Amino acid sequence: MKTKAAVLWGPNQDWQIEEVELGDPVAGEVQIRLAASGLCHSDEHARVGDLPMVEPGDWPFIGGHEGAGIVTKVGAGITSVVEGDHVVLGFIPSCGRCRSCATGHQNLCDYGAMLLTGRGIADGTNRIYVKGKPASPMCLLGTFSPYVTVHESAAIKILDDIPLDKAALVGCGVTTGWGSSVYAGQVKPGDTVVVVGCGGIGQNAIQGARMAGARYIVAVDPVEFKRDFAKNMGATHSAPSMDEAMALVNEISWGRMADAVIIAIGRIRGEHIAPALDLTAKGGTAVVTGMGSLTEMDVQLNLFMLTMQQKRLQGAIFGGANPRYDIPNLLRHYMEGTLKLDELVTRTYKLEEINQGYADMNAGNNIRGVIMYGDEDY
Repeated sequence: MKTKAAVLWGPNQDWQIEEVELGDPVAGEVQIRLAASGLCHSDEHARVGDLPMVEPGDWPFIGGHEGAGIVTKVGAGITSVVEGDHVVLGFIPSCGRCRSCATGHQNLCDYGAMLLTGRGIADGTNRIYVKGKPASPMCLLGTFSPYVTVHESAAIKILDDIPLDKAALVGCGVTTGWGSSVYAGQVKPGDTVVVVGCGGIGQNAIQGARMAGARYIVAVDPVEFKRDFAKNMGATHSAPSMDEAMALVNEISWGRMADAVIIAIGRIRGEHIAPALDLTAKGGTAVVTGMGSLTEMDVQLNLFMLTMQQKRLQGAIFGGANPRYDIPNLLRHYMEGTLKLDELVTRTYKLEEINQGYADMNAGNNIRGVIMYGDEDY
């Protein structure tokens, strides 16, 4: 079928709206008409070259990996969904059979090895073409298009009464932030937590810490709007920088410092690690959720203090969460009123306004921008 998509033709270029040819689902795949797609920072990482989503000569690239919609077609052998089902797209597919899935780590599924190839999991071929050229969709999803054809393992059925535009956020940003506190950071009742970087990921790390029972939650961000917004998510204190948070955390924790520090900076660098570990208590955990460039190798930290105070530096993809359990579970919390999703959406955009959406994100004006699809897009 012919549809449209936001396409990149090279690094550091603007998104272009192009007509694309989307293939029907083969065995093991489903096609979905999307209601909405979140504007996540990871797609900006791909645009500026931090992510190796495409190699030279492999362009064009179709962005987007936060999406929710309705199943319109199913390929042979599909048993988990039928046409008409409402689904959220998990940007990490989960096979349920590999060692990672079998041990409760679906976010590390072996299918993840395919995500950067641009070729479908089902048969290793491309499913979408732009001007006759095979395109690489972000995380094999490409939700900056009103229709997607994806592997069954990425489509997670949800209840029909959940608003799809809010459900889309749980496919990446919300769950990544929430899980960074609850799973990767292992936040417990009474803990002191610091969240560094209060965009879409950080605000949900704050929500996760609140829901886990943290006593103090310190939001660190240079943008006043984001610090103020963090109070609505559960932050008890705030600071514009890690240096300025140091005395505050020392005071409220009686010198112990933070049990968990979640680093959710939009583009993390090596020099961010040392001050985050300085904020971390003995036996505490600093969680690296923010993404840096693939080419950056240098990290600054005090090895003596890392050893002698038994601190832990923990990486986290998707917050350590399990897509097929945590996406429906978090949506249940949303419907029960304990997880805030409506408040996260600062502004909505049409697909044709995608460059403005990312300009707003980079300017610090949005917590989460969302592309909304309507009748004119289908």
